[in-house]
Amino acid sequence: MSLDRLDALETRIRDLVKLVQELKRKNGLLEEELKTAHQRLAQQDDMSRRWEMERVDIKTRIEKVMSEIELLECIEDPKEVAID
Repeated sequence: MSLDRLDALETRIRDLVKLVQELKRKNGLLEEELKTAHQRLAQQDDMSRRWEMERVDIKTRIEKVMSEIELLECIEDPKEVAID
């Protein structure tokens, strides 16, 4: 193998090593971004569950108040009895 070919091979290997190092660095950054995204998604899921629980609680409380109001309306409105 001539020295020129050996130099070319050495250059290509050095370039490949640099490329692998760059890809590893980028991969590390992407893994960190993915980890952060997963954490944010978990937080959003927790928040959604809390909002859903709060929504159900508010709905239940409103339905209870509405039932109590209907009960009061029934008590306040005396039934007219027809006397024939």
